[in-house]
Amino acid sequence: MTRTIDLNADMGESFGPWKMGDDAALMDIITSANIACGFHAGDPDVMARTMALAVEKGVGLGAHPGFADLQGFGRDRRDMPRATLGNMVRYQVGAAMGMARAAGGRIRHLKLHGALANMCAEDEAMARTAYEAALSVDPDIVVMVIARTAQQRAAEALGCAMAAEIFADRAYEDDATLVDRRKPGAMIRDPDEAARRMVAMVEDGAIHTASGKRIPARIDTICCHGDTPEAVAIARAVRSALTDAGMALASL
Repeated sequence: MTRTIDLNADMGESFGPWKMGDDAALMDIITSANIACGFHAGDPDVMARTMALAVEKGVGLGAHPGFADLQGFGRDRRDMPRATLGNMVRYQVGAAMGMARAAGGRIRHLKLHGALANMCAEDEAMARTAYEAALSVDPDIVVMVIARTAQQRAAEALGCAMAAEIFADRAYEDDATLVDRRKPGAMIRDPDEAARRMVAMVEDGAIHTASGKRIPARIDTICCHGDTPEAVAIARAVRSALTDAGMALASL
C-alpha cells in the first residue's frame, strides 16, 4: 500500500511592502499552507492574496495563529491568562476562516506558530486551551501537532482530528522538541540532507534526534518553513525524495 503524506509550509508572512519568503514558488511544491493570521505576521491584503493563490493551486488551507508580536515575528515567549490565550486563537481562526471563504476555499487545519507552538509543545494544559478555542470555532478543524510532544497529548485527550508533524529543516532534542534556533545546528540548511532525513524518518516511523536517538512517532505531515533562504530548494528536494521513495503527496 502506498504511503501518503502531506507537505506543509508556513506562508502569508509578509507585511505591507515587506516581503517574507517566496510563497508563489512554494505553492507549486507543497500540499498544505499554514497562513499567518495578522498577529505575528501578515495583514489583510497578504492573507487575501495567499488564500487566493492556495485555492488556485489546489493547496489545503490552514490557520497559523501566533502571539501578537510583529516585531519579534511571534518568537518571543509571552505569559497571559488562559482565557485571553483562547480568545486570541479564536480571533485569528475566525479571521482565517472569513478570508478563506472569500477566496472560495475553507480552512481545513490549525497549526500554532513560533513561541506559542513551542510553549504548547512543553505544556499540555496550554496546548489544550489553544486547541479547545479553535474547536469552539470549528469542531471539524484538523489540529496539526508537533509529533510526540505535549501538543499531541493534548489533541489525543480532546479526541479531535489530528495530524502529527515533523520538520524537514529543524534538528530535534531528545524529548522530541525542536532545538532552539539560537543553538548551533538547529537549522538544517542543506536540501539533500533535509530530504534524506525526511525519507529516513517516514520510513522508520520515528523522529531522529541530533544526538542520534530514535523516537517512534506518528508522522502525517512534513513542514518546510517558508521564511528561510533555502525554503524552496528544501521543499523541492523533500518532495522529490518522497516521491522517489514511492510515497504519494496529498493535503490533509
